[in-house]
Amino acid sequence: MKAKKIIAVVLSAFMTLGLGACGQSGTSTSNKSASNSGSKSLVVWAWDGTFNVPAAKEAAAIYKKKHPEVKVKVVEMAQNDIVQKLNTNLSSNTTSGLPNIVLIEDYRAQNFLTSYSDWFQGVSSKVSKSNFMNYKIKPESYKGKLYGIPFDSGVAGLFYRTDLIEQAGYKTSDMQNITWDKFIEIGKAVKAKTGKEMLTLDPSDLGILRIMMQSAGEWYVKDDGKTVNLQNNEALKDGIKIYKEMIDAGIVKPVSNWDQFVSAFQKGDVASVPTGCWISSSITKAADQSKKWAIAPIPKLSTISASVNASSIGGAGWYVLKKVGNADAAADFLAETFGSNKELANTLADKIGLVSTLKSASTTSNYQKTVEFYNNQKTLQDFSNWTEQVPSVNYGLYTYNIEDILTSTVQSIVKKGANIDTALKDAQTQAEAAVAK
Repeated sequence: MKAKKIIAVVLSAFMTLGLGACGQSGTSTSNKSASNSGSKSLVVWAWDGTFNVPAAKEAAAIYKKKHPEVKVKVVEMAQNDIVQKLNTNLSSNTTSGLPNIVLIEDYRAQNFLTSYSDWFQGVSSKVSKSNFMNYKIKPESYKGKLYGIPFDSGVAGLFYRTDLIEQAGYKTSDMQNITWDKFIEIGKAVKAKTGKEMLTLDPSDLGILRIMMQSAGEWYVKDDGKTVNLQNNEALKDGIKIYKEMIDAGIVKPVSNWDQFVSAFQKGDVASVPTGCWISSSITKAADQSKKWAIAPIPKLSTISASVNASSIGGAGWYVLKKVGNADAAADFLAETFGSNKELANTLADKIGLVSTLKSASTTSNYQKTVEFYNNQKTLQDFSNWTEQVPSVNYGLYTYNIEDILTSTVQSIVKKGANIDTALKDAQTQAEAAVAK
């Protein structure tokens, strides 16, 4: 849901035309003038002016104290503009207008690393993989080598209204480590006793299915990152069945965009929000609901033995474009900040609510704080603990390509009663044809 909102943001023509001035100049693949000039200027591209951009600026400020000769400029761009610019330049083998460092969403990372591996600077010699939560390593590695510095956790949580749950006859203890079947049971009681739906669903967004799949260690592709995995994907199949059961049970409030999604819980129209930790900043904006919320582990699939009460949705990492120039300086900057600095993570936990995937962050002071809005729950500590349990999967090259096909498949099952096995077999065929092009 958040990714779709971010992707929908479009920069003005002025900013688009000005990109050339933001990155290193030059059109050759080696960009010798930049790399040999002795320049200590680094440009970073990131999206989201309330989260990723201030994080990069804070890192730059900390780094400057120890390295005053290095100037780091952070440029905010919409994520789709970053993706388009990278694909255009990397495919044409030109450095013109590119940054030294770029933020890339985990779902897209393997596509870039596989297609343009010679463009990215490995960072395995700068940081240890063991510094980070395990599930972040696969998306940001290629052929066993780490290329991305893991950043934020997209760990999922079950945000819920304690008052509505209690009115339905349940307690906080009843919400811990539940299955999706139990979630539906509670949702029915909530609807019967309060008239409120349990959650929202957007038919164009399959985020909840991603959460369900990863909780069981499965994805739209197999572990090689390329082989389409729809037809015999039991976690996906069970997830779609649960999706349909929730709608049939009458516990779903339909929404069609981000604003409707946010409005539903801020106005008190739904009793829970099962999604990534990043939604917390939107939930806490409803000040009148303070002390009426809590967060539990995400539900798991009851029919898949491998499924756990932990999953993820979203998240990204920082990457160095080595052909642009100053690659070593860029890698050093990332290694000394996001790659190892737990005090930076501690500061960002307070400033932007960051749930870091740097393991040592969980020992810092802000992770031990209670949050009054959530009835004094240590939310950051809980999120960090759940992040450690997220199953590792290879998101592969085609997440969004496959979802373009699967979205209509899911609706044909949910709304039109299509046979799930037949529908997924057809989707498998379509997806294999699409990714083969």
